[in-house]
Amino acid sequence: MSAPAPTAATGPAFYAGLPSFASFDEVVHGAHYRSLPDDWWIGVTDVVGSTAAIGAGRYKAVNMAGAAAVSAVMNALGGTPFPFVFGGDGATLAVWGGARDATADALARTARWVADELALDLRVALVPLDAIRAAGQDVGIARFQASPDACYAMFAGGGVAWATAQLKAGQFAVAAAGAGARPDLSGLSCRWTPMPSANGSIVSLLVQPREGVALAAIGPVVARVLQRVATLARQGDPVPGDGPGFDWPPAGLDLEARAGRRAGGALWRERAKVWLATLIAWILDRTRWKLGSFDPTVYRRTTARNADWRKFDDGLRLTIDCDAATLAAIEAELGAGAQAGLIDYGVHAQASALMTCIVPSIARNDHFHFIDGADGGYARAAESLKARAALPSGRAR
Repeated sequence: MSAPAPTAATGPAFYAGLPSFASFDEVVHGAHYRSLPDDWWIGVTDVVGSTAAIGAGRYKAVNMAGAAAVSAVMNALGGTPFPFVFGGDGATLAVWGGARDATADALARTARWVADELALDLRVALVPLDAIRAAGQDVGIARFQASPDACYAMFAGGGVAWATAQLKAGQFAVAAAGAGARPDLSGLSCRWTPMPSANGSIVSLLVQPREGVALAAIGPVVARVLQRVATLARQGDPVPGDGPGFDWPPAGLDLEARAGRRAGGALWRERAKVWLATLIAWILDRTRWKLGSFDPTVYRRTTARNADWRKFDDGLRLTIDCDAATLAAIEAELGAGAQAGLIDYGVHAQASALMTCIVPSIARNDHFHFIDGADGGYARAAESLKARAALPSGRAR
């Protein structure tokens, strides 16, 4: 991948004006990426101790914390599009200089909400692009057209990885807001049931360039992995074509109620509202009855098309439905790349995948659906990556 190209556009027009690409195989094509304007900021979040929380069965709460930052900033910016990537136990996002203060406030409120409602510790950093460039890194953005209705940002250039390292070192921190502060998490939900594998296992896969290795150098490795993935049934997509399952009451009812509760509001009252809303949704889903402009059949299909099961965030992230033979072939490709000193990688296999959603309006088709493995997913794959990188042949960082 070549260096991201500059662009003259600034503010929200920069991201809105980027052309999109529709074939994920082109995610390593440098021509799709544009360097962020100088006044932009990179936000990164991470759930501290996510592996332990997942081990305690709190994978839905961890994913909810990861998605909450995106939801909060989306609402704080009034729905103006901005680049973001959901990472399972955290998120990456980028905003223009004029949105910095509103974003910082939304992230601070989200950290407080995660602590108060989910009993988790969400650390947050907001890093100016000039600091990233002073460290010799850059941030390039591309737009992947996942479906006719949903675009997802891809990040490249090394700057996000550097910002994430700063987050974990305690730099550029955004402190949690004061007691009682809450973000606007309208549209955030997790109603769908886990999606079991049809091919053998749901595989969470992370591939990152080694320190000092240019992204262009890992392009061939990524391309070979994606060629293997393309041979899978439905190209490895873990989401059924007609959408996930929907039970009632949904397992995520309490989490959704906590997301919707306003400051000082009674949790039982919000639970009752979600209980009724999900009952109506379940009836419509079962009967396929339309309600005004809402068509449950169309909604299900759009949900499946809009899912973010493949992405690039300074490295490849995949959640795929994979058979054993193809997984072995993928790992052979990754092992060769690691042996050549190009990449570190992590893999975690589990029985099912999980979906967390941001639905600004059920009357529109531009809703977002974040995919992770249901037994740790990206968080456990990251642990696998760290363990492998620490081996004598893995060039520890």
